Amino acid sequence: MDKLVMSYAPHIRSKRTTKALMLDVVIALMPALVAGIYFFGLPALIHTLTCVASCMFFEYIWEKIFKLPNTTGDFSAVITGILIAFNIPASLPYGYDIAASAFAIIIVKMFFGGLGHNFVNPALAARAFLLACWPVAMTKWTTPTFTFKPVVDAMSSATPLGALKESGEVIATYSDLFFGNVAGCIGEVSAFAILIGFVYLLVRKVISPIIPVVYVGVVFILASVAGIDPVYFILSGGLMLGAVFMATDYVTSPMSWKGHIVYAVLLGVLTFVIRVYGKLPEGVSYSILIMNVVTPLIDKFTKPRKYGAKGGKM
Repeated sequence: MDKLVMSYAPHIRSKRTTKALMLDVVIALMPALVAGIYFFGLPALIHTLTCVASCMFFEYIWEKIFKLPNTTGDFSAVITGILIAFNIPASLPYGYDIAASAFAIIIVKMFFGGLGHNFVNPALAARAFLLACWPVAMTKWTTPTFTFKPVVDAMSSATPLGALKESGEVIATYSDLFFGNVAGCIGEVSAFAILIGFVYLLVRKVISPIIPVVYVGVVFILASVAGIDPVYFILSGGLMLGAVFMATDYVTSPMSWKGHIVYAVLLGVLTFVIRVYGKLPEGVSYSILIMNVVTPLIDKFTKPRKYGAKGGKM
């Protein structure tokens, strides 16, 4: 007779493993990586490979030191590495990749117990860390120009969102913004490439469309009310990348669909407020990090009613 398996709720069984889900996310990130390499050349690829290798190395070393099971094969460190690279400019010195990867994996992820226990998104925490420590290097943008050189020439250029913030100037067309021919972080410039990944994740049922659609929709509405071109506002900066690949992180986003809506609405409000009234032109990273911290509270007030209960009580 088979032994009974005792486990905590929810008792959900699925043939899909964490590794399979993570691999789907890696595949979905590939169009944005290709776009980053196309516009920023070899440095985009080197940054990505450096971040991925560093994240896997630090995770492996930590688990080796503390005699923990090796989890480098589940692709979670790979995703963190890719997203770190996507959130930095191509001109950033490669040594900063290693510092960001160490912070993301050791401080944000492993200090709290590893995959499934981090309370904020590791890649965005690493971006905030880099901005706090090296703000000049992290805001040194370059004009997209494909090159096989391993280092980007230091040609300073304003991002569309930065120019809009500082002077109200529109420096890019919708076409440039949509396809990615603008200055910005490696993985955020091409909305087209990000949308391809978004469709793939939806088809594979890896994520729900609620958070990205509501998040972007709220920003669109607020920008329209404020008299700002909503399409330009949405396509500029890291909103699309953050909405699809980071706001939807399983660990740091709410569990219920009601929680998803509350979470996404507040994300949209925070992003708009920081972009319009804050000192920095971008607000996506900080908005998601703030809402990551608020997620447990959202879960508390939006948890589903117990089956057979009245008014949520047994």
